Amino acid sequence: MSSSEPYLSIVRGDATPEETAALVAALAARAAARGARPTPPPATGNWSNPAHRLRPGLPHGPGAWRRAFFPGG
Repeated sequence: MSSSEPYLSIVRGDATPEETAALVAALAARAAARGARPTPPPATGNWSNPAHRLRPGLPHGPGAWRRAFFPGG
């Protein structure tokens, strides 16, 4: 893109200079607001989740004692 080409062009319709200026101001404000958002804290992962210390529920029904102590059997 050369320096003589406009960065923004109206493709359809007949916009007044005031309408074009309002559009440019709105786009600039949105870009500034997007850049001002705080970055989220880095993810620590799930290793510190206290739910990992809990024992899973015991199975119920016929043969439950076997499934509780021999999960594959």
